[in-house]
Amino acid sequence: MRRATLSTSSYGRTGPLRSQVTPISSTLFASALALLPIVSAAQLLPNFGLLALLSWRLLRPEMWTARIGLGLGFAHDLITGGPLGLAMSLWAFLLLMFDFVDSRLIWRDYWIEWGLAAIAIATASAFEWKVADLMGAAGPMHTILPHILISVLCFPAMLAFIAALDRWRLRR
Repeated sequence: MRRATLSTSSYGRTGPLRSQVTPISSTLFASALALLPIVSAAQLLPNFGLLALLSWRLLRPEMWTARIGLGLGFAHDLITGGPLGLAMSLWAFLLLMFDFVDSRLIWRDYWIEWGLAAIAIATASAFEWKVADLMGAAGPMHTILPHILISVLCFPAMLAFIAALDRWRLRR
């Protein structure tokens, strides 16, 4: 007679709660960093929510489908006060693009991931600038260049933080 055992193959021994809640809560916490009372004439702080989303997606591509971008983007819009639907559509689009790239690439290394993240960050920043321009609130296009550069340079630090968080998430 066979004994029934609890399968722990997909979640390790941590269980589904920590395995599923940690990526979502860390991305929402990163989005909430936009609420810090930092005053600046130009947007210099990176979009930490987007960086966390990209880090989780590049680190664990099998974990999330593109639909998670809708929910996390909606929460990001609510937290940051952005136009509703902006981050939803943008994050879902970026995740779909990463799915497309994953289907075309045979392998990736650190530099390719950093390049993909840089393209995604620049695309997101340009799209956000265009929406702000349509709403009458944007400055010249060159004002977002420092934001893009700082965001691209902060991406490896966010990726390292998310990798450490992922190791904690999968630890027994």
